[in-house]
Amino acid sequence: MLCCRKLTPPGLLEWCSPSEQDVQGPQRLPLTPGDFCLWSHARLPLSDTEPAEARDCFKALYVHKFRAMLGKSRLIFPGEKVLLAWSGGPSSSSMVWQVLEGLSRDSAKRLRFVPGVVYIDEGAACGQSPEDRARTLAEVKLALQTTGFPWHAVALEEVFSLPPSALRCSAQEAAGTEGAYKAAVDSFLQQQHALGTNGVERQSQHCAQDPQSPTGPPTTAQTQALSRLFDSVKTLTAKEELLQTLRTHLILHVARNHGYSKVMTGDSCTRLAVKLMTSLALGRGAFLAWDTGFSDERHGDVVVVRPMREHTLKEVAFYNRLFAVPSVCTPALDTKAPEKASIHRLMEAFILRLQAQFPSTVSTVYRTSEKLVKAPRAGCAAGPRCLLCMCTLDVDTADSATAFGAQTSHLPQMQTPVTQARGAAGPCCCAGMGGAPGCCKREEPRAQVMEQLCYGCRVNMKDLPSLELLPPYILSEAQLRSQRATAEQEIREYLLGDSEDEAGTGES
Repeated sequence: MLCCRKLTPPGLLEWCSPSEQDVQGPQRLPLTPGDFCLWSHARLPLSDTEPAEARDCFKALYVHKFRAMLGKSRLIFPGEKVLLAWSGGPSSSSMVWQVLEGLSRDSAKRLRFVPGVVYIDEGAACGQSPEDRARTLAEVKLALQTTGFPWHAVALEEVFSLPPSALRCSAQEAAGTEGAYKAAVDSFLQQQHALGTNGVERQSQHCAQDPQSPTGPPTTAQTQALSRLFDSVKTLTAKEELLQTLRTHLILHVARNHGYSKVMTGDSCTRLAVKLMTSLALGRGAFLAWDTGFSDERHGDVVVVRPMREHTLKEVAFYNRLFAVPSVCTPALDTKAPEKASIHRLMEAFILRLQAQFPSTVSTVYRTSEKLVKAPRAGCAAGPRCLLCMCTLDVDTADSATAFGAQTSHLPQMQTPVTQARGAAGPCCCAGMGGAPGCCKREEPRAQVMEQLCYGCRVNMKDLPSLELLPPYILSEAQLRSQRATAEQEIREYLLGDSEDEAGTGES
């Protein structure tokens, strides 16, 4: 019976096969002359200090995964502007490196989109001192300048200056067919041929010369407001979810302002497996297809794609080590946190511990996420969306057997005193979009926001004592939606239904 040996570069841990199907656990075998490469089955050189062939095969497989994930989806058209969300970590750094090599002149199949990089400074939320933030930002700018891409370094405090339109889904363009993609490729090739052999280089240079984000350092008031917001959150789980939500809103705002229609994130296969289990524990099971899938179209005009979802964290670590991919180490909210500090940390420790004992764990969870279908309940596709995560609210007030149905049916009872007070005092002052200190809508701001959230976001917001600490754009959008719903309800009372129309036609 023949068995394949796992090759181990000197000084590193063992390599795992791409399918992670070794049920016997990891093996650490030294390289000896005459061994065969795991992927190409080529015989290694006689010197065991430079496993060149195994290294080249690993790089070819790693690059193929990235290119194949982009190629088979055909979501990114030639010449389209794509924003790379870079956090400085290993996965996002490897993603930027793959794009950088894919656009180089020596690449066999060159990438055809126009990239840009965005970095979100989260130092204020993580409790970093101003000196540490300045030192980290200097390293980030140096790393971004070496890529040659247009880059945007934005502080997380900028969420306090976002407009309410950041939470509105713009009209989504119809998905292009295979014929449309081929036509776009032919048109792009003809355009490059007309520009000459250096057309792509001139386009890349012009893109790199674009002005960077003019945003300066955040104000002291914004930094203090962000610190008060995160300090008021009771649990680390709610802090991590709130940080992810605010980060996503800010990245989408930067993408819209600079004309990017796609956003790439560096979520790896291991990270997505942990995220799937975490989302289930947080009550976001209805949105797993959007949270862990390759493409996320919930935001309308900007689509989030995850091209690194076929790479495990171990493969990313090996690639970055072997090919000297630069990265910037920055502290996070859960840095040095114990295992049971949050649901995210607990699920991560659970998955990684299972992966160490059963190497097919991550692959099994990841393959399960691929089978999820993005199909909301019938009649809810065009319904209201969550104020924070932007997912369609799968609301069914009649289904009180579910936790979400019970909470939804409880909200009108919370608003009954407000409605009675409004009826006794006269018409609501919000009808004229003015508002006043004693406005009925201002008396219950928490219920006004909570009724526009999905179940998972409601659970997280319970750990925030005062919703008034949220950024103004969230509160303004919640008020606008509530006023719009009230106006629509008042208008609907004066409209004639189908039965009334038929009755009037019969009498005449």
